Amino acid sequence: QVQLVESGGGLVHPGGSLRLSCAASGSIFRLYTMGWYRQAPGLQRELVATISTASDTKYADSVKGRFTISRDSAKNTVYPQMNSLKPEDTAVYYCTAYRGENYWGQGTQVTVSS
Repeated sequence: QVQLVESGGGLVHPGGSLRLSCAASGSIFRLYTMGWYRQAPGLQRELVATISTASDTKYADSVKGRFTISRDSAKNTVYPQMNSLKPEDTAVYYCTAYRGENYWGQGTQVTVSS
């Protein structure tokens, strides 16, 4: 089983940058595909980005070229670097770990507003 704790959310102006962190514990980090989802008010949770055990990455079309996901196995942490943020990026961001089943963090709020 994996425990996930997100941090780094907050308020940022449009065009700004933010880096979230997700610290994993309880299992062998390198065996899990890691990812980030987000959920805006009134909308379904959507995939933002994933990074495999081999560090292959995938991104939602809406964030390609602006977000970069990475993982640090020494720190058991996964990061999305989010640049050129837009108001439509406002959501609760959730970290997930997958290996046969999904594990979820508690979420962190990101608000993009002037």
